[in-house]
Amino acid sequence: MPAGLKILVVDDNPTVLKLVCRSLEKCGELITASDGADALMKAIEIKPDLIVSDYSMPVMDGRALFEKLRARPETKNIPFVFLASQKEIDERLRMVVDGVEDYFVKPFFVRELGRQARRITARLLEQQMEKMGVGRGGAVSGRLSEMGLLDWMTSLEQGRKTCALILRKGSDACTVYFKEGQVTHATYGSEKGDAAVFKVLTWTEGDWELDFSKTTAERSTTMSTQALMMEGLRLLDEANRDAAG
Repeated sequence: MPAGLKILVVDDNPTVLKLVCRSLEKCGELITASDGADALMKAIEIKPDLIVSDYSMPVMDGRALFEKLRARPETKNIPFVFLASQKEIDERLRMVVDGVEDYFVKPFFVRELGRQARRITARLLEQQMEKMGVGRGGAVSGRLSEMGLLDWMTSLEQGRKTCALILRKGSDACTVYFKEGQVTHATYGSEKGDAAVFKVLTWTEGDWELDFSKTTAERSTTMSTQALMMEGLRLLDEANRDAAG
């Protein structure tokens, strides 16, 4: 697997910095900075794969950091995520598009921030794999605790990828086939199609393998990738309610 992503996290509030790092701890190697000037020096030195920066900071805010790094050839292509209030996003940040991967809206929940961050880092990991030639017939693997099926479904749909995603937990295995980002076929034991996908949506232990050389003409799913995710989440909520009752 390609080396883990290097993520620079910037915030002048120690509590918020700690919370953001907790959300990102499974996404890659974390480097922290407590202000924009510190972040600028670290970004130039280590050239991170992603920068997550608070917008409102004294002396050098997130926007100034963004613009200074964009002005340097060696750092101009580093993707940015801004941590900002909805008002700041609406009034000041919507005009910033090039190089901004996403926005984390304050206040945030650690779990939701972590899910959003994993989707972003999944896209960046795919880009990294393609640069290394993995996307031209190779395979890459990792742990389900870091990237689950829902995360990969979101990322592969957005990237319109054609590949096979193999999930393994103990002696069990499930293979999910994608064509241009849409799930077309899935197998898990005797289960096929939608039912096979729903069986493994909750797996958080085990391993995954992404193989760009594996394809199939067989079609067993009846829903789009988005619909599969929505229906899977609905079934999970229903099961949780029944268990709680």
